[in-house]
Amino acid sequence: MKFPQAHTLQQIATIISSEFVGDSDFPVLGMNEIHVVTPGDIVFVDHPKYYDKALQSAATVILINKNVECPEGKALLISDDPFRDFNTLTTYFKPFESAKAIISSTAKIGKDTVIQPGAFIGNNVVIGDHCLIHANVSIYDNTVIGNNVTIHSGTVLGGDAFYYKKRPEGFDKLISGGRVVIQDNVDLGALCTIDKGVTGDTTIKEGSKIDNQVHIGHDTVIGKKCLIASQVGIAGCVIIEDEVTIWGQVGITSDVTIGKKAIISAQSGVSKSLEANKSYFGTPADDFRKKYKEIAAIRQIPDLIEKLKKNE
Repeated sequence: MKFPQAHTLQQIATIISSEFVGDSDFPVLGMNEIHVVTPGDIVFVDHPKYYDKALQSAATVILINKNVECPEGKALLISDDPFRDFNTLTTYFKPFESAKAIISSTAKIGKDTVIQPGAFIGNNVVIGDHCLIHANVSIYDNTVIGNNVTIHSGTVLGGDAFYYKKRPEGFDKLISGGRVVIQDNVDLGALCTIDKGVTGDTTIKEGSKIDNQVHIGHDTVIGKKCLIASQVGIAGCVIIEDEVTIWGQVGITSDVTIGKKAIISAQSGVSKSLEANKSYFGTPADDFRKKYKEIAAIRQIPDLIEKLKKNE
């Protein structure tokens, strides 16, 4: 998430009432999670296990809960609770705006786009030309939709990321300030849920087709011309490359990459990254042929046990 204008390190420190290490005029351009940071961004870290990863990332401002040695060319914001202060900054730069109408006056809707009764279009939404938005679709603030997109009833674009920190008193939610971006020629089935990014974008690229009841988590990127069948659940921060096919009820864990033109058979569970141009099946998902050989071998176990008993 980039700020509307550049801020100084001192200005950001004032917003969250923190100390800082670095030049007071050090430029701060935005804030992001570690997997999408660029120079000028703030990244937060609150556990020693991840200090080095944050300090060596592309981010140039590290919101951290310990005064550590600052790498050259970077700055620190010292906080007793970086998670809380990251939320403070999200709320400051991307405050929630309540809706004033079922179709916001700030929404931009393209030529020959049809919006059926009951659809909600939030603040600052952009919808391209020749789209069809069916009844009872909810499109949250700041969502961007390209041309020739069809979205079926009950689908929700832009729900919050499922991202919590466990505290003694319960779970503390990380506030989402990102967007959903749907590119041209995408079809979304009924009752899909696509969460916005925490600070970046959840993206579905050109030509992909999504069936009914599919969930896509925050900051996930779906490539071009992918096919995703019903009841697939995709966690946050997943990268699915172009022309991947995912059949029904597949579950995909966070922070993995599915290679180009991979095919994942129904009811598979993906717990690690998968290579391109291969077919996969099972839980954990593995090479299709290998998995079926394993199943065939397992089926022979009762017969082998009977033979052993007879030979005793």
